[in-house]
Amino acid sequence: MAGKEILHRMKVKVGLSSSPPDTGKGKSKVSKHITHGFRLVKGKFGHPMEDYLVSQFKQIYGHELGLFAIFDGHMGHDVANYLQSHLFDNIIKEQDFWTDTEHAIRRAYRKTDTEILNKTIVLGRGGSTAVTAILIDGQKLVVANVGDSRAVICKNGMAKQLSVDHEPNREKEDIENRGGFVSKIPGDVPRVDGLLAVARAFGDKSLKRHLSSEPDVTINKVDADTNFLILASDGLWKVMTNQEAVDLIKPIKDARSAAKRLTEEAISRKTKDDISCIVVRFNRGSCF
Repeated sequence: MAGKEILHRMKVKVGLSSSPPDTGKGKSKVSKHITHGFRLVKGKFGHPMEDYLVSQFKQIYGHELGLFAIFDGHMGHDVANYLQSHLFDNIIKEQDFWTDTEHAIRRAYRKTDTEILNKTIVLGRGGSTAVTAILIDGQKLVVANVGDSRAVICKNGMAKQLSVDHEPNREKEDIENRGGFVSKIPGDVPRVDGLLAVARAFGDKSLKRHLSSEPDVTINKVDADTNFLILASDGLWKVMTNQEAVDLIKPIKDARSAAKRLTEEAISRKTKDDISCIVVRFNRGSCF
């Protein structure tokens, strides 16, 4: 059997055989005014699309979970693809997910990273950033992230960032304590060991001693003042501030149209990277 065929069968076995649609939308069954929409756009770089996302509602144990995530791969797309197939499954399977959600998410992130590192022969030596948002019964929003994909919430028309951009300069001391270094050579962007422009990521076996996969986690109440949530890869945030993104889609009632508008604006501002974007609307109508 040819080597490529063997590798293809191995990828199918670990759940890497499907490609996500580039746009879609849906709504909650519990709170029907909560809707979501998403859009993916291939960037102008020569490599294949490296962004993946999850945007769906799931009924489990008498609860409704909104599962939303952006995965931005680098040095290949297989790690990001693996994450979209496995990360939420690992989170929900944690025994204390319902009683101690934050710790369950932290353990699931670490477990998933270990799985990826153990599958390097299939997934390659690349990696992926991630930002995940779990909406529990339409009332509690739990956001976690590693890397520079971002979650931004709009409350009373104002943008608030819920994730942390894990930039190498911000974590330089921790990287150096692990034996690594941060350098702008080559180029003008700080990179771990001169290679990777984020300080935390899944995978990246060759850099793992100097990288962390520990997520930042925030827990937020969804109340009457909560307008909408934006999740997006850095292809959007490189050319747009949080408030600019929020202001752009305030009048747009349809979540999928809002996600499309954000990607179109990023392209008009000359972003070259892949763009993946999810918008979750929590209230009826527009907000000003």
